[in-house]
Amino acid sequence: MRTMILALAVVLLAAPAWAAVTITLTDLGNNEIAIGYDATSEAELVRAFALDVNVADGTIVDINDYAVGDDNHGYGIFPGNFSLYITVNGTTGMVDSWDDPNYTPVAPSGDPGALGGLGTDGITIEMGSLYDGNAPAKTGVLCTVTVSEGTTKLCVNGNAIRGNIVMEDAAEKIPVQACIDLVIDCFPSTYPGYADWVLYGKPDCWCYARQCRGDADGLKQGSAALGYMYVGTNDLNILISGWKILDPPKGPGVTPAQLCADFDHLKQGSAALGYMRVGTNDLNKLIAHWKVLEPTKGPGVPGDCVPVPVVP
Repeated sequence: MRTMILALAVVLLAAPAWAAVTITLTDLGNNEIAIGYDATSEAELVRAFALDVNVADGTIVDINDYAVGDDNHGYGIFPGNFSLYITVNGTTGMVDSWDDPNYTPVAPSGDPGALGGLGTDGITIEMGSLYDGNAPAKTGVLCTVTVSEGTTKLCVNGNAIRGNIVMEDAAEKIPVQACIDLVIDCFPSTYPGYADWVLYGKPDCWCYARQCRGDADGLKQGSAALGYMYVGTNDLNILISGWKILDPPKGPGVTPAQLCADFDHLKQGSAALGYMRVGTNDLNKLIAHWKVLEPTKGPGVPGDCVPVPVVP
């Protein structure tokens, strides 16, 4: 029975049928976006999806969190890759294993109408359902995609060549499109200390242009006559206020303001004696840039700590 349904699903993906289905997009942080659907206004279930996923200012680097296989309340039949990676048992007419890691919803880039694939700015995903009784819900998450650092926008559109969205009865049709502007972390996830930055509430001060070089407040000191500096007594005072304060349970931990003097974004210490966020490593960074004057009075402190600095 499922073999017959599989053939039907592949045929339906080639049919130009649209339905009143909403594509939902959720920014999960860490450069991950959940692609979902809502067909609660439809009398019929969705049978299959053929969607183009495009991003601006970046690439799509991975896809995860999708159902695989049949009869599992999900859309785990991937027509573009089925014949390439899945074998139907000639005796039983069933699939013995869905475990091939190459079996994903991303349609091969060489297929008609398919986008470039992972590592490019667009992928085409194809996801169908097979079930005897475990039908998909009318709303849910199809998959999550991971985009490259700095990606600003993600859009999903129906792929008309490969079938758009197909309902059980293939009767209704309306266009489907969804876009989301992505929140770009000012502190890149590839940087050391990113997990701690998230843990401490994503403090803006770690994204100041010169914070990693000893500038705790992001502000200049000085005067036009004598020159301006980014690393000076104000930054030293912040460092002193958080100096060697131990993290719990050995101590109270630093305040958000004191955390701005954690210039290396690493903790120091040991499990036995306790860990601290502001210590000698941070002092050394401040000393290395202490009172360096900005042009034209001096060489200045490079403002390259993060790709897109935050201005205090």
